Amino acid sequence: MIDRSKDVDDYLAALAEDRRLPLTAMRDAICNNLPAGFVEVMADMPSYVVPLSRFPQGYHCSPDTPLPFLGFASRKNFVALYHFGMYVDQALMRWFVEAYPKHVNTKLDMGKSCVRFKKPDQIPIALIAELAAKRSVDDWLSCYQKAIAR
Repeated sequence: MIDRSKDVDDYLAALAEDRRLPLTAMRDAICNNLPAGFVEVMADMPSYVVPLSRFPQGYHCSPDTPLPFLGFASRKNFVALYHFGMYVDQALMRWFVEAYPKHVNTKLDMGKSCVRFKKPDQIPIALIAELAAKRSVDDWLSCYQKAIAR
């Protein structure tokens, strides 16, 4: 389902309280820890991107789209955190997988770049804050460009 909210505030306001509160906390953790240079946008979901003004090449699948880095969404049966850096950076992925059980006692439910939280009240906000801070725009651009060059 594609959300048609105009901005992230609208997106969050439209959620039921049991989702709005943890997703607002997730947003705050990301915004308060994400290095300078990333920009919050409302795409299909709340997203944090490298703007075209910083990386005019954009996303290789859609060059007129800012390069995605991080996003989150309320899905029917879970809350999702999408981190494209973990998809292409195995060291970051390993760090996250090893750190996860130190923050929450639920089993990690993870795809290639998606972490699914079935219980919104058990989202590891401190871990997400730490994850958000781990890569600068320059780090992400370097990693991304190496990945697409392969």
